[in-house]
Amino acid sequence: MAKKQIEQTKLFVLDTNVLMHDPSSLFRFEEHDIHLPMVTLEELDNNKKGLTEVARNARQASRNLEEIVGTDLINLEQGCPLSIKGNKHVTGKLFLQTTQVNVELPGLAGSKADNQILGVVLDLHKHYPNRQVVLVSKDINIRIKARALGLAAEDYFNDKVLEDSDLLYSGMKELPANFWEKHSKEMESWQEAGRMFYRITGPLCKTFLSNEFVFYEFEKPFHAIVKSVEGNTAVLEVVRDFTVPKHNVWGIVARNREQNFALNLLMDPEVDFVSLLGQAGTGKTLLTLAAALTQVLDTKTYSEIIMTRVTVPVGEDIGFLPGTEEEKMAPWMGALEDNLDVLNKTDDDAGEWGRAATQDLIRTRIKVKSLNFMRGRTFLHKFLIIDEAQNLTPKQMKTLITRAGPGTKVVCLGNIAQIDTPYLTEGSSGLTYVVDRFKGWEHNGHITLLRGERSRLADFAAEIL
Repeated sequence: MAKKQIEQTKLFVLDTNVLMHDPSSLFRFEEHDIHLPMVTLEELDNNKKGLTEVARNARQASRNLEEIVGTDLINLEQGCPLSIKGNKHVTGKLFLQTTQVNVELPGLAGSKADNQILGVVLDLHKHYPNRQVVLVSKDINIRIKARALGLAAEDYFNDKVLEDSDLLYSGMKELPANFWEKHSKEMESWQEAGRMFYRITGPLCKTFLSNEFVFYEFEKPFHAIVKSVEGNTAVLEVVRDFTVPKHNVWGIVARNREQNFALNLLMDPEVDFVSLLGQAGTGKTLLTLAAALTQVLDTKTYSEIIMTRVTVPVGEDIGFLPGTEEEKMAPWMGALEDNLDVLNKTDDDAGEWGRAATQDLIRTRIKVKSLNFMRGRTFLHKFLIIDEAQNLTPKQMKTLITRAGPGTKVVCLGNIAQIDTPYLTEGSSGLTYVVDRFKGWEHNGHITLLRGERSRLADFAAEIL
């Protein structure tokens, strides 16, 4: 029985880049066993020095390995159980390479680290003919080499929140044409503080999430936000219409349905975390800044705006930048300047002097901060805007969002189709991670902006190029 059980579980050989990408990957293979070639440990050792994320991960992976292997002299050939440190659900074992492997690799130079790993996989393949031996690596080339040698190879998928970015939560749901027929039987409606509420019961209600927008675009259009869900009953609140000039936000009106939904989230003090996704020109930064300025300067809900972004250059780097933290960040903040120009022009009555005065006032209330100095900070009553959030790793995203103190609102903006950080994909970006993990929380809101409103040229270029 035990032999049959072993034959069913797989033996995964881990490449170094998997451990350096996610040190906790050792505990992610559940009932399957892990085999580490000696060259993997050597590469971990070579990469452990420094302050980079990779070096930190290499050191953490080494610490995890020491805890698994333990200090007692145990027989490594029997394997070390992986069920340590609260990972009781992991029933597999860790095996280390204890013997020298001499395998002839056709057409490959034997001394290269990748080829030594392939040699180990080939050797295990011969030793365990009835067991599935799989190489796990983030390196595409070693996976192609493995397949050329007839060996099974896979990417490490556990860090991916979603396989397909099209499945990412969009923050809104279209209601079918027969929605009211099925859901209006026991409907209640009431008004509270000038807002309209509906309590509806029906089969679709259990699929709703808190703060998700629902819209009905048939004979009587209906746009609402889900306030609470209990079984088959949901409470919907009709959204405020920011498309009309009298409800403008710092002179900005919503130009489409999604922008209207976004402004509802940005202007709601009960929503502490907002994420806006959308391609270039959908109005993410403009809407956020308009809402931030209104709530900092007019309603005084927040004391100031803090803006930060990941400094990943698109082309060649331009070297060191002079000046203070604020001045060094200035070249990265072109988007902020452009949007402030637009917002400053919305006040037609102020005249040139009035606009200049407003601009100076705005400057005193917007702080531009670098991500590098965020550890250990706490922001109280601030409006924190994280621009280009798709370039953040989930760990960096956690560091930033946990800076929020009482009364602080955090807004993440990004376009997951424009990731500039090496090794990050649409599925493993920190932005995808927070959108997926936060959905359904009553103080979270998310919307995917669909229509570009920048110019016909920008829309055409985004679509066709």
